[in-house]
Amino acid sequence: MTKGKKRKTLFSLSIALTSFVAFNGVSNVSAAVPAIEERELENNSEATQARTSNETLQEWKKWTNDHAYSLTSIQPEAIGQQNIPSTKFEDLEMLKSLLHDKRIVFLGESSHGVAEFNLAKTRIIQFLHQEMGYNVLAFESGLGNAMNAQGNIDKQTAQQTMKDAIFRVWWTKETLPLFEYSKKTQNTDKPLKLAGFDIQQQGEFTNGDWLQNSQLAKQFGEAEKQLAEWSYSNDLKGYQKVKPNIIAIYKQVKSQVPLKEKELKAAYPSEPHIVKLMERTFADRIRLAEEYVELSIKTTIELEQDKYDSYLKTMEWRDQAMMENLLWLAEDIYPTEKFIVWAHNDHIRKAQSEVKGSPDSVKLMGERLPDIYKKYSYVLGLYMASGETANNLREPMSVLPPIKGSIEDILSSTNEPYTFIDLRSRQNERGNSWMFEPRLSYSWGIMEESLVPRDQYDGILLIDKVSKPNYIK
Repeated sequence: MTKGKKRKTLFSLSIALTSFVAFNGVSNVSAAVPAIEERELENNSEATQARTSNETLQEWKKWTNDHAYSLTSIQPEAIGQQNIPSTKFEDLEMLKSLLHDKRIVFLGESSHGVAEFNLAKTRIIQFLHQEMGYNVLAFESGLGNAMNAQGNIDKQTAQQTMKDAIFRVWWTKETLPLFEYSKKTQNTDKPLKLAGFDIQQQGEFTNGDWLQNSQLAKQFGEAEKQLAEWSYSNDLKGYQKVKPNIIAIYKQVKSQVPLKEKELKAAYPSEPHIVKLMERTFADRIRLAEEYVELSIKTTIELEQDKYDSYLKTMEWRDQAMMENLLWLAEDIYPTEKFIVWAHNDHIRKAQSEVKGSPDSVKLMGERLPDIYKKYSYVLGLYMASGETANNLREPMSVLPPIKGSIEDILSSTNEPYTFIDLRSRQNERGNSWMFEPRLSYSWGIMEESLVPRDQYDGILLIDKVSKPNYIK
């Protein structure tokens, strides 16, 4: 397959998943999603890496073995009637000094389809919440959907909360303990509150019963379905004709929100900020209808012509909106709380536009954050060295063997199952110079990228062997 055809396949699958989200059980979700076919960098034109001598590589590996931390487990801790004993988290104690002044901890992942990523992040979240006071967990998922899940968390099962809150790619048995843990904390003085910051549709985020107007609630439901269907259409003129009516319905419903405060609080008793969150979600829907859907339609049209400008614009548009939502949550809704953010590596990296080989080498959320937020944040990227992952369609993909001198190759030299390395506090020296120059790595376990690790992450967690999640329907 030629490079052009490979890129088209990759972009096409990405766009299909980005748009086909609301009523078909499949969610975007992040950055480009790889096709099953392995993607190779041809003639090294899309990624560059400094040449590495065997001697230098061995120095890097020795330094890494001397300075890396090994986690004893990634299994979430059992939830009892009391707090988890602090002794259970002894292997994570080093995070206290690294994160003592950080308000936001970004937990990334190189693929959405990894059981061990879900387990490891759940255990880290338990530690951050219980031991370090991080009380808000914000997902790369719908703002309104997480609002709905938090509002009803005491009235439904943890599994239903998970399905309401997050994209389908994370509906797994490995993620479920996180929602069981969150549900348990709700009756404590420090509940772990769920939030979302994505602007994309993720199904109908509210049933509209609180409107006490069955006709308007029905119109809202129809508008949701229409918007989702138009998002993956190629009929731009057709959408432009119906767009004013869709927007008018959303505006009409939004106008009812401040008038229905009593009804909203009754419908969502576990979400004290329900009015503000509902207004914000409807404002997002209006923006989506006004701008994003047309970009999605243009993307579908242009992909058939091997053009990618609109695709990149949709990525930038979405990540700008996600950043704005995250800052709004941090400043207006939870101004005194510390945050944990769950998202793909691409969205949280500090300089995504500098990554070579990525189809999304544009400024995404992490790069767009104001400097003050970057200063008081810690970005942790998760990678894998072997095993099996899955794409957003839940199809399995074999993880490619680490490339000599790559991030995965260097970190896996510890021969430990779970290797953590801090980058942020390091100065460039002979043994760790690999952090400060371009290194290859795999996105989704199969897509070669080149990046300067320390320019992108504050820390990296490598899981030696991974497996496909156990999905929940």
